[in-house]
Amino acid sequence: MANIIISPSKYVQGKGELANIAQYATKLGKKPFILISEGGKKRVGGIIEDSFKDTGCELVFEAFHGECSKNEINRLVAIVKEKGCDLVIGVGGGKIFDTAKAVAYYVESPVIVCPTIAATDAPCSALTVVYTDDGVFEEYLWLPANPNLVLVDTDIIAKAPARLLVSGMGDALATYFEAKACQASNATSCAGGHITIAAITLAKVCYQTLIEEGVKAKLAVEADVCTTAVEKVIEANTLLSGMGFESGGLAGAHAIHNGLTCIKECHHLYHGEKVAFGTLTQLVLENADEDLLDEVITFCMDVGLPTTFADLGIENPDKDALMEAATLAASPDDTLGNEPFEVTPEKVYAAMVAADALGRYYKGF
Repeated sequence: MANIIISPSKYVQGKGELANIAQYATKLGKKPFILISEGGKKRVGGIIEDSFKDTGCELVFEAFHGECSKNEINRLVAIVKEKGCDLVIGVGGGKIFDTAKAVAYYVESPVIVCPTIAATDAPCSALTVVYTDDGVFEEYLWLPANPNLVLVDTDIIAKAPARLLVSGMGDALATYFEAKACQASNATSCAGGHITIAAITLAKVCYQTLIEEGVKAKLAVEADVCTTAVEKVIEANTLLSGMGFESGGLAGAHAIHNGLTCIKECHHLYHGEKVAFGTLTQLVLENADEDLLDEVITFCMDVGLPTTFADLGIENPDKDALMEAATLAASPDDTLGNEPFEVTPEKVYAAMVAADALGRYYKGF
């Protein structure tokens, strides 16, 4: 099998870049369908409208209903076809991007992704994570191509709540460790081949950037400023993690995230927050050395990512519920099989419980 790396056709990052969206979009279509939340339209809709003002393009805005589910995707596909739109633009967060990518795939149009938060690595990928209408993981939809453009306005992202940037760090934290697991097992990555030197290097730089810049970036965003550290973390969360996970591969951390979606107490958490605990669980499952565990747990605590069941909202852990999550994580349809050893639900359960114990040890209780 070949080594393969894939990426968006173009990645643009900088302050005030959303104001330039029309210069890129008009090369791809003349009637954009813009998927955005109602709150997002209030914040940035005017910037988008001003950018298209003299282009002659007809903009069709549609409010996202909150979940990347089959029902929502089908609803939006019908609207795009009815309106005759020839370009899909997703503006907002990860579930909006994933929904926009799926809609563009089904209507066979180009797609542009415009993050207003850096909470996940979804913008760059040729992947949609599909959930039920109630927010429980259902399946991965593997797409034939990455987005035509990822446009990242760092001014807008820096104005979002710091928790969202931190969630993105949680998602990106998994990238290097999952890529290493896939490399060790010679697994097939999300790109459809084996991992390249470029992909594992991107994944490693992603991790190094988080460790070096993460705390500084969080503090800057909390102070309502966009610094060099913020710019670097946005790129790590979005581009480095996006290319790193897709061309490196997924393994334990994201499978454990998917398992946690069946626990009601975790539904209030962002994707990256659950992935962070999944990463810690993966490292326990792999029996990672003490120095690495110390670095990862300390980083999570410093930026505010979950390291215990209590942090996840699970105040009274129920063995049956945790076992259900572990069984879902270890499903043959998920990515735990990319670990370089046999994984069972019982091993996942034990690793989750041990990860919680480690987190409590570091917190002093």
